[in-house]
Amino acid sequence: MEPAALRILDANANRGREALRVIEDYARFCLNDQELCAALKSLRHDLAAATAAVLPEALLHRDTPNDVGTAVTAAAETHRPDLAAVVTAAGKRLGEALRTIEEYLKLTSPPDAAQVELIRYAFYDLELRVARTLRPAGRFANVGLYVLITESACRRPWLDVTRAAIAGGADCLQLREKSLDAGEYLRRARTLADLCRAANVLFIVNDRPDIALLSNADGVHLGQDDLPAIEARKIIGPRLLLGVSTHALPHARQAVLDGADYIGAGPTYPSPTKPRDFTAGLDYCRAVATEIPLPAVAIAGITEHNVPDVLATGVRAIAVTAAVAGCDDPEAACRRLRALIDRHKANSPRSTVAPSS
Repeated sequence: MEPAALRILDANANRGREALRVIEDYARFCLNDQELCAALKSLRHDLAAATAAVLPEALLHRDTPNDVGTAVTAAAETHRPDLAAVVTAAGKRLGEALRTIEEYLKLTSPPDAAQVELIRYAFYDLELRVARTLRPAGRFANVGLYVLITESACRRPWLDVTRAAIAGGADCLQLREKSLDAGEYLRRARTLADLCRAANVLFIVNDRPDIALLSNADGVHLGQDDLPAIEARKIIGPRLLLGVSTHALPHARQAVLDGADYIGAGPTYPSPTKPRDFTAGLDYCRAVATEIPLPAVAIAGITEHNVPDVLATGVRAIAVTAAVAGCDDPEAACRRLRALIDRHKANSPRSTVAPSS
């Protein structure tokens, strides 16, 4: 093989291994995902095996001091705005390197070139799995008080409760109505979307990606028995927020891989709004805050009395229904909850750390 071709193979083998390591470390240290990490590591070893016959000779032709490409850089290469940009750039480098290796190996070893082609296709699948996790935290990162609006739980008219929650300092509202027909659900969703948008409050629709889209909501929230999150993302696209209720760490880890923007963690306590025969408890909130890279909202049975205990787990947001909707003065109830959240944030060392994606 010509020296120039050997130099190309050497450079791209290095580029490919380095890019794989960047993505593998993201899966290992950011996602804490053993399966994805193992798959990427296996791919790295497969690449080494496919190029093993040619790289020793290629290394002999390496000439970094005289490589004109080392002085050619683009401005975008010197700055990465966030973690997503780091991982995405590594993925693109890897795809390009694999294709180059494949083409030049055809000069000397078509079987090895065919093996690199299989590696390239395998990476495309892994790249998609990784890409689903690269959701920016920006729009949801600062949510502290999340209020669910369910008419049956409201002591006052549901629209009055909605306005009161906004006035009381809610960061995010969710319309949760399990028994409404689709037309009425859409009508209410559009009303809440308009109210929330005017107040710069996030608005989420429970269960229904179609209603979320049609009402111009900010996102949709799904339970474990609803439409799978990975399928819902195909409906709502990349712009809308996707929340997923979780009760155990496997649920939470799957939500990350499925492209969720945040998770609900619970039930934290027994709840009169949605009775269950189990509670995930504060230990689950603590585990989520430690191990899951997404924003988490503790939900179920949360009241003014237990908010400090919930926030002490490291979870930075609470979701409530009865604690606001079931009160005679929902605005005042929201203000009291808001004060507890703000007090905890002010006293927390983490409050000085800017959120990252």
